[in-house]
Amino acid sequence: MQAAWLLGALVVPQLLGFSHGARGAEREWEGGWGGAQEEEREREALMLKHLQEALGLPAGRRDKNPEGIPEGKGAGATEKDGQGEEGEEEAVTTPYSSPSPSPTPEDTVTYILGRLAGLDAGLHQVHVRLHALDTRVAELTRGLRQLREVASDTRDAVQALQEAQSRAEREHGRLEGCLKGVRLGHKCFLLSRDFEAQAAAQARCVARGGSLAQPADRQQMETLTRYLRAALAPYNWPVWLGVHDRRAEGLYLFENGQRVSFFAWHRAPSPEPGAGPSAAPHPLSPNQPNGGALENCVAQASDDGSWWDHECERRLYYVCEFPF
Repeated sequence: MQAAWLLGALVVPQLLGFSHGARGAEREWEGGWGGAQEEEREREALMLKHLQEALGLPAGRRDKNPEGIPEGKGAGATEKDGQGEEGEEEAVTTPYSSPSPSPTPEDTVTYILGRLAGLDAGLHQVHVRLHALDTRVAELTRGLRQLREVASDTRDAVQALQEAQSRAEREHGRLEGCLKGVRLGHKCFLLSRDFEAQAAAQARCVARGGSLAQPADRQQMETLTRYLRAALAPYNWPVWLGVHDRRAEGLYLFENGQRVSFFAWHRAPSPEPGAGPSAAPHPLSPNQPNGGALENCVAQASDDGSWWDHECERRLYYVCEFPF
């Protein structure tokens, strides 16, 4: 039994050494041919990479065996000394990877032609959609032009209606002024009981086909005085007239630009008999006009028909005159 163990201890190491030697020779032979194949694959991959970079194509598949491991070789087995000897041999593991076929120039050209065909089809679809878009834009432009023409016609029609309405309002105001107011010759006067500033009152009279009252002589003044007294009695209300000196102080004009030649300014009451010449005027009824540059518009008192100058922004009743 001891002789058998001794024989095994002498023979087995020799056999293991012979096996390793044979395997090393096989690896050297495979390494020589494998290295040549690896260099050929590297050259093909480098040429393919340069071609793809020149054409601007995405990188192709790389060789999955960069480490130069010979193909067809399986995973290495881990060898250990089963007899419990002093040195254990370290396990050697060789990963197995399946070889990837390298693309040929024909494959590259076919790929490029396929990509170009796809780009051409995409460009054709873009051209078709652009044509449809151009047609739609032309239709929208034509419709927009028609809408603008319709809007222009509508605007003209609205303007014509507004002008007609304005003429109708002026005619209605003129008829109303002559029917409800007082007529004198070729003029009609109508009192408005709305409080307005002098300029706003003039605008409202113009919108109704007239203007603020412009009594040009004593007869018109007396007629207007009787009308206002009867309309506002027993009260005394100032009523705007179409008289002002806004252009120049002391130069009184009618609203139509004519210069006023007839005036009916209020005068302070005469002093009582026996009063001295130094008696002060009545503080509530001074002589008019007395406002200077601060009071540039004229109003008529409804009780006696006298003229008073007032600030133009004061809101008062007003009387319009209309042509007959």
